[in-house]
Amino acid sequence: MTEMIAILENAPAPVSAKEPDWSREHGNGWNPGRKLLTAIRGYQRWQNRAGPWARIICSVHVLRHRFWSAVAGADIPLTTKISGGLLLPHPNGIVIHPNVSIGPNCLIFQQVTLGTDGKKRKVPCIGGHVDIGAGAKILGGVTIGDHAKIGANAVVLCDVPPGASAIGIPAKIIQKNENK
Repeated sequence: MTEMIAILENAPAPVSAKEPDWSREHGNGWNPGRKLLTAIRGYQRWQNRAGPWARIICSVHVLRHRFWSAVAGADIPLTTKISGGLLLPHPNGIVIHPNVSIGPNCLIFQQVTLGTDGKKRKVPCIGGHVDIGAGAKILGGVTIGDHAKIGANAVVLCDVPPGASAIGIPAKIIQKNENK
């Protein structure tokens, strides 16, 4: 019993779906995903300020964004609403519509598309602490709940409740079993 208590006391704190963990976006070394996010955040911080210095600094962030977009191979517009703590471990091939909103502490792998369904021009709303697997497509005006998981190569065309997983083409929802 004491071993179990020791394990629980040393367990990492659960990742929040509401409060961004900004330390997730910082790090050393070569990481194009982090550099791209830094350029986006810098632009968003300066875009509504007035004066010649603000315009110059915004222009520098636009150039940094273009450079890191090319290096990372990702299409994440400067105006995308991204909460803190986003992780992009392999940003290659990520495509995000400019109107998508992404909650705090999410994880997005390579080749993910977040966009419209082509008909109604509605875009997804991603909740907090959502993990999106490689190659997943989330299309249309769907809502992905907090702590949800989207499987690799899933095509999500319907809402995913909080804590659930979506897998397959088209995605099927698997509810988290609380009894286990």
